[in-house]
Amino acid sequence: MATPISDQQFFEAEGVGDWRVLYWGAKTLFRTGSFARGAELVTAIAAEAAALGHDPLVDLRDDTVTVQVITVGVGLSGLDLELARRISAAAAALGIEADPSSVQHVQLAFDVVDQEAVIAFWQAALGYVRVSEHDMVEPNLIGPTVWFQEKAPVSPRNRIHVDVSLPHDQAQARVDAVLAAGGRMLGDRHAPAFWSLIDPEGNVVDIATWQGRD
Repeated sequence: MATPISDQQFFEAEGVGDWRVLYWGAKTLFRTGSFARGAELVTAIAAEAAALGHDPLVDLRDDTVTVQVITVGVGLSGLDLELARRISAAAAALGIEADPSSVQHVQLAFDVVDQEAVIAFWQAALGYVRVSEHDMVEPNLIGPTVWFQEKAPVSPRNRIHVDVSLPHDQAQARVDAVLAAGGRMLGDRHAPAFWSLIDPEGNVVDIATWQGRD
């Protein structure tokens, strides 16, 4: 069982100077200089994760490796702290430096009146998983998280527009799911390039494909 720790406890711990606490855990970026070097680091990270029995989220690019530690359903835990230390040590042994100034977390925030109706719409539109009263995440924890805050209506109303690009053979099913979740069709004259749908409080999503474009 993972033991929760506070953001402050993680921040103050020894051996995690490479890491920064953000929404949804702690994250760092390693500048590897090449894809092959990054793969070498990822191999070392995998070995440490297997030894500890706790996996991080890893993003391998041509010259960087970004790593996030989090215990889903808990937040930061003692396992995340120990894994972060081991990952930093593995990177140092390979001579790879961290650049924690380059990390960030993107979250979409909605001010809503009828939270349940709006969450149902966006859960259908994005294909996300609801993980708490106010939060949704992408099933593979890739992409921005979404947070909903109940607030009294204001004038003029804020409006959020999100484009969701899907495989062409999946788009219609997603459109149908949005409509079933309480959305309305705002416009489909550009389909299959995109369908525009609107939620119960006026926020818009475009379900888009590569088809029908110049």
